[in-house]
Amino acid sequence: MIRKRTGALVAGLVALLALAVEPAAAQASLNEDLIQGLNSKLLYVAIPITILVEVILIYTVVRFKDNDDPQPTKENRRLEITWTVATAIILLFVGFAAYQLLGVTAIGGVTAASNPNAVQPATTHDFPGAVGPPQGQDDEVVEVEVVAQKYFWTFNYPEATVNGNESRYVSTQGTMVIPKNTTVYMHVTSTDWLHAVHVPKLALKQDAFPEKYNTISTVAYEEGTYQLYCAEYCGVGHSAMLGKIEVVSQQEYQDWLDEQKSGMTESSGNESAALAQP
Repeated sequence: MIRKRTGALVAGLVALLALAVEPAAAQASLNEDLIQGLNSKLLYVAIPITILVEVILIYTVVRFKDNDDPQPTKENRRLEITWTVATAIILLFVGFAAYQLLGVTAIGGVTAASNPNAVQPATTHDFPGAVGPPQGQDDEVVEVEVVAQKYFWTFNYPEATVNGNESRYVSTQGTMVIPKNTTVYMHVTSTDWLHAVHVPKLALKQDAFPEKYNTISTVAYEEGTYQLYCAEYCGVGHSAMLGKIEVVSQQEYQDWLDEQKSGMTESSGNESAALAQP
C-alpha cells in the first residue's frame, strides 16, 4: 500500500513537471520572452529538486512513523560534502543565468550597457544618461522620450516638423504609440521627482529620475493596448498616474506619425495667420 501511494505521488509530481516545462505561448515582447526563458531554465532545476526532497520527506515520515526508539542521525561527511557541492553548483548556475540576462540591454537597460559607438539620442532635455542606438541602426530604431510629471506622462518622438527655423517634436500625453517588430528605445526621465515606468504585459520597468535619463529598449511582438503604471509612489495622485502603450503595425504607425505631423503643421500655420492679422 505504501509503495502504491509513493508511486502515485511520484507520478503526479512528474506530471506536474511535464506541465511546468511545456512550451509557453508566444510572448508579447522581447523583454517578456527573455524573462520567461530564464524562468523556464530555473524551473528545470527547481522542480526536480522539489520532487526529490518531497519524496525523501514523505518516505521518511511513512517509513519511520512507528519507530518507538528514534536515534540521532549519525555524522556522514560524504553526504554533507555532496549536498554542499551540489548546492554550490546550483547557485552558480542560477547566478550565471541571471547575470547573462542582466547583460542584455532589453533587461539590464541600454543606459547600464552604454554603447560608446552609439549615435546621439533623440531627446528634448539636456539631461545626462540617454544612449542612442548603434551606428548604422538608427534608421531601424524608433526613439521615444518618456517624460514623467506629476501626475501624467508625456511622450516625445524624434520625428520633427520643421516650419522655417522652428523644429518641433511630435508629442502626445497619456498614450504612447509604437510599431510592432521594431526595436524601440525609451529615454525615461522626470521633471519633478521620482516616478517609474511599469508595463507588466510587456515586462517593462524603469525608474524615472529628475534631470537624468535611463534608456531602456523593447521589441513588441503583439499588436494591442498595454496598460502603463507609475510604479514609484509619487504623491496623492500616484494611483491615477496611468498611461497606455498602443502597439500597431508599421504602416499604422507611419500613418499615425504623419497625421500628428500634419496636425502640428496646420496648427502652426493657423497661429502664424492669426499673428499676421492687424
